[in-house]
Amino acid sequence: MKSNAGKKIIPPEVLLNGYRQGIFPMSESRDDSGVSWYSAKKRGIIPLDKFRVSSNVKRLIRNQKYHLMVNRNFRSVVESCADRESTWISDLIIDSFEVLHLAGYAHSVETYDDDLNLVGGLYGVTVGAAFFGESMFKTATEADKVALWHCHDILQANDFTLWDTQFYTEHLGRFGCIEISREEYVQRLTDALSKDAAFLSF
Repeated sequence: MKSNAGKKIIPPEVLLNGYRQGIFPMSESRDDSGVSWYSAKKRGIIPLDKFRVSSNVKRLIRNQKYHLMVNRNFRSVVESCADRESTWISDLIIDSFEVLHLAGYAHSVETYDDDLNLVGGLYGVTVGAAFFGESMFKTATEADKVALWHCHDILQANDFTLWDTQFYTEHLGRFGCIEISREEYVQRLTDALSKDAAFLSF
């Protein structure tokens, strides 16, 4: 793991306060030295009782195609999510979220092949009973979706009440994502923040 000593980071309390207010940070590019804070007028969420995956993903899960782990290689997951031609995940975000992870508020769900190579995963932030999904990646067939399935199981098993995806996209809609108004989102967020939940694997 790289050391964050001496690096510029967004303090964990600033990040957590942002999520509690329903806003989230994004950079303009990988080498952007700052972030902007956003709050979508309409918010994407995945209702836990509406989550779904394709029959192909279910088959991969049933056949145990991948090995699933949690918080084993957080930084590598975030770096892999940023490894694209265009990304909002800057080095500042990577370093800041690694510190947030070490503080116990940011988590990764990871998929590995039989040689224990990291081939997919996702990461997000937990506050109260809310999980704020940030990004996911894959280098092998459906490895990101298998991680998403395991993330759902963790959230459901530990009584999370809000799964925030920030934005709605047609791609996320395949997993049950819906779009709600800002007003409804604030109410759901307030309710989730009043509860406690732990991102514990099983």
